Amino acid sequence: MSVKIAVLGAGAWGTAVAKVIAEKGNGVVLWSHSKFTLEDINLGHVNSRYLPEVPLPDNLRACDDIIETANGKEYLILATPSLYLLDTVKRILTVPSIREGETAIAVIAKGFLPSAKGPRLILETLEDYLPGFYRQSLVYIAGPSHAEEVSRGKITGLIAASENAKNSIRFRDLLKSPRLLVFSSFDVRGVQVAAAAKNVIAIAFGMLDALKTSNSYSGMEDMFGDGTESLLLAAGLNEIQALGRAMGATHAETFTSISGVGDLDVTCRSVFGRNRRFGREIIEKNILNPFSDLDDIIARIAEVGYLPEGVAAARYVKALAEKFKLKMPISTGLYQILNREIEPKDFLRSFLKGME
Repeated sequence: MSVKIAVLGAGAWGTAVAKVIAEKGNGVVLWSHSKFTLEDINLGHVNSRYLPEVPLPDNLRACDDIIETANGKEYLILATPSLYLLDTVKRILTVPSIREGETAIAVIAKGFLPSAKGPRLILETLEDYLPGFYRQSLVYIAGPSHAEEVSRGKITGLIAASENAKNSIRFRDLLKSPRLLVFSSFDVRGVQVAAAAKNVIAIAFGMLDALKTSNSYSGMEDMFGDGTESLLLAAGLNEIQALGRAMGATHAETFTSISGVGDLDVTCRSVFGRNRRFGREIIEKNILNPFSDLDDIIARIAEVGYLPEGVAAARYVKALAEKFKLKMPISTGLYQILNREIEPKDFLRSFLKGME
């Protein structure tokens, strides 16, 4: 039986998830603030800007009215990037079906959200704004996935995490297909930390990957190989796990499952990874040169041409590491690079020295 679903955010990932759900016979409305994307989806049945050459089903349509899109839906999936997520939620607080708690809500954005008390996890922040019905009932969906692959039917696994077992299962069943495997989890905090912090490690990984073939750093070009990357990946996973424990993760296996090591691995190694790409371009294109510091990058992120969410996450991870008194040399070093305090070569030397 067809159900009514809305996805807020017509980027690559939001479109890919909407496509999977629509292909199961459900009516899906995708909110887009772009007139070009709106017409692209409704007239051409494609999102050429964010997911080119992927045909979209006829029962997937786009709408530029966020209230109309969200109202009266059984399921709502928040897919706007974490930088804009809270603003999106504030715009739908008056929607009748949400005000009455009639719509089940899930989030597929990755990152931390700012607050007066410092960086917070996405779900706990949204709970402060949404009606009380949604406390401990929101669902967080993450895992080793790329929109380019999911939209083309490549076999992929996801985690649907919630303190509400019923809602976790509902979204698991909504999303799962023969080529999209979805598993339930109660470790909402651990899954959120893993999804956000891995983007920071992926930028550092991209830098190292570029240095393997770069001549930018004389005397260092023959130092790095596949084993070096695995060393960085393993050390990065340790940092993610330490932060997850400090922030209340409940299951150690979260970090050895697809939401931990799986998501970290694909984000670091896939050619589709925007954070990996940004790290490579720090080395290959000196992409940081136009910016004065990390705040400047975030304020002018549109000039990058794509959105590496690890940039904002780097600031939040550093603040959390200081709050919980954690040693996180990769994450802290990347923050210093993005904030224009040190050069990549200085970070690499200090990191390798610290591993001795």
